[in-house]
Amino acid sequence: MNALKQAELRALAARGVQVPAYDRDRVGIGIVHFGPGAFHRVHQACYFDDALVNDPRWGIAAVSLQSSGVRDALGPQDHLYTLAVLDETPGMRVIGALKEVIVAPESPSAVSERLANPGVALVTATVTEKGYCLRADGGLDLSHPEIAHDLAYPSAPRTLIGHLCAGLARRHASDIAAPNIVSCDNLADNGPRLRRAVVELARRQDADLARWIEDEVPFPRTMVDSITPATDTALREVVADRLGVLDRWPVQREAFSQWVIEDCMRGAQPDWAALGVTISGNVAGFERTKLRLLNGAHSSLAYLGLAAGHETVAQAMSDPAIASFVRRLMIEDIAPLVVAPRGLDVPAYIESILRRFRNPALRYQLVQIAGDSSQKLPFRLLGTVRDAVDAKRPLDRLCLPIAAWFQFIRRKALRGERAVDPLADQLFEIAVACTGEAEHDVRAFLALDRVFPASLAGHAELVRGLSAAYELLQQRRQP
Repeated sequence: MNALKQAELRALAARGVQVPAYDRDRVGIGIVHFGPGAFHRVHQACYFDDALVNDPRWGIAAVSLQSSGVRDALGPQDHLYTLAVLDETPGMRVIGALKEVIVAPESPSAVSERLANPGVALVTATVTEKGYCLRADGGLDLSHPEIAHDLAYPSAPRTLIGHLCAGLARRHASDIAAPNIVSCDNLADNGPRLRRAVVELARRQDADLARWIEDEVPFPRTMVDSITPATDTALREVVADRLGVLDRWPVQREAFSQWVIEDCMRGAQPDWAALGVTISGNVAGFERTKLRLLNGAHSSLAYLGLAAGHETVAQAMSDPAIASFVRRLMIEDIAPLVVAPRGLDVPAYIESILRRFRNPALRYQLVQIAGDSSQKLPFRLLGTVRDAVDAKRPLDRLCLPIAAWFQFIRRKALRGERAVDPLADQLFEIAVACTGEAEHDVRAFLALDRVFPASLAGHAELVRGLSAAYELLQQRRQP
């Protein structure tokens, strides 16, 4: 079977596959993106692929901060890949917006050179919550080993923050206009958090650079949404059968896709409105609503579904007890504490989320959602818990998914396994010391101050609620 390449596009179009509707040879690079994983390739890259139909400036140079996997897979196929939309009306589309992939550890100078190119007007990022190297209070963790490296070797950085500082320093020194730096990760106030981290690192290196970044570089808040299961063998086989060519790394998502960006950017930009992107002065409302309702419910499904022996989101949603619990959690515990943006019908939004979760065409593995949970929980569930404590609202339902996470970590430790998590070693040590006595185990997890602030860890009612939920899960293994 031939590989997916530029030369195959005409034949693919004849098979009814959507292919780039523009001349890829005319495409320039106007975007540098950090973290070319599945979500970027199903989401931002798809929007920019649409933009290229009318404006050839918006090709993407992707930067991989760790692995060469994306480059090695997509380079031989002219950086083309297939997007499979798996929903009631399925479809296949070849995306052509990606022009190059730079593997940062192999050539950090190539990253800063690309960032300093005057044609680059947008820098985007999907590096997950852990890629920001933040402390619990939101500041840059200067004790983080990778940040310490970037401070010692600013011309050979390893982190997103270090690379942004290096690239911005070159632009500033050459009097090149600042780009818009657009975080697309699931952090509350993602733009300001990224801005703070970059400024804090820059201040340690060059006070004048830090002032320029503060004054000139926009870091808009954003909200992004599209359910994106990991690529598996089944997807590769479906794509190969439909296209008649081999795609080494296709990606998949549901039909729904949303992108909201704060109205603070400057200079050259795509025609956002034509692309279906919402430019808003209240991204925080969209962002918090989505993080708490969709992402909070997703994580709850993952921990509770795994405890009940399910593998995928759709399977967990087919369990009446779990589906009913998650619906009540959203309606009765999360929604009353969400300040939604004007015009958003929250009950209808909740029902649309539940419909998306039930989509049988997507095999979204629960273990994928459960990864990196120490970084996700503060944004997805603990913010709601904190607001519930302040409002003196009941905590029982909110405690159950958190206790299920504790149980998830403990079950893995009992098998001698570590979780996929930046705090894997600490979590393993806590879990192996667990006795099964609920309050003892709960207090041990709550002592993890990089996840639980002291105001929550010492809250008596929360400790009682988590202990009761932990004991219930040990007995029943389901809500």
